[in-house]
Amino acid sequence: MDHTHRAYCQNVSPGGDIILCTRREEDWVPVTDEWDRLSCWRTNCFKMGINTVMIMAVLLGVSLTPSLTTQAGLSEKVLVFPYETDFSFVALIPQKEMGLKAFTLCMRVATELPEERQIILFAYRTADYDELNVWREKDGRVSFYLSGDGVFFHLPPLSTFRTSLCLTWESRMGLTAFWVEGKRSTYQVYKPGHSIRPKGTILLGQDPDKHLGGLEATQSFVGEMTDVNMWDFVLTRSMIQAWHYGHKVPKGNIFDWGTIEYELSGNVLVVDDD
Repeated sequence: MDHTHRAYCQNVSPGGDIILCTRREEDWVPVTDEWDRLSCWRTNCFKMGINTVMIMAVLLGVSLTPSLTTQAGLSEKVLVFPYETDFSFVALIPQKEMGLKAFTLCMRVATELPEERQIILFAYRTADYDELNVWREKDGRVSFYLSGDGVFFHLPPLSTFRTSLCLTWESRMGLTAFWVEGKRSTYQVYKPGHSIRPKGTILLGQDPDKHLGGLEATQSFVGEMTDVNMWDFVLTRSMIQAWHYGHKVPKGNIFDWGTIEYELSGNVLVVDDD
């Protein structure tokens, strides 16, 4: 079998919990088809390129990027993405498969990145498609993509002060809208009849241009995120407004911030929501 274009992995830490993947073939074990599954993150394979400095740091016992360990629960916590990087992200583990015909996604977000720079706010990718991406575009608009061309909205700009942001979409009529501070944008019709495919990877902070790889620093998120919740149905106006004001709403059945399972990579910080 020709392994020329496949990745090869080797344990380099005494405990075997750090695995480096490169294109080198000699004395290395080829990754199986499970490479294209979220489980590859959980076994700490990095398909994206690892530069010489990082490899030497690991060999010398210095951890620049901690191994991915699943953690749970972020109640009253904030994720801080302090720097522009191509390696810092948070992988989210959904409570159920992401095969969806409707959803509500909510988060509270703050950033000081200039408007002329793209920012990835949410990325869900399967092996072949960007299934569900949310962006702040270079022109300041906020966009939403389902496996192809996106739909764009003129919203109040994101800023250093926290913005509560929700997105709703349903397949039957294709109605989609953003909600900012509990107020709905105009509806747009987008991808009626579409279904979001399951068995992908969900990242905060980075946009993978290919499955589990191809990260770009110039698209990374820098700032703060908290209260990321997702439901497999469209919340009513009163529910979204209640969430905005911090009142009790049905727990997200895909993600619930208080119980969410997640994995940190790079220099992302988890701090108290003071």
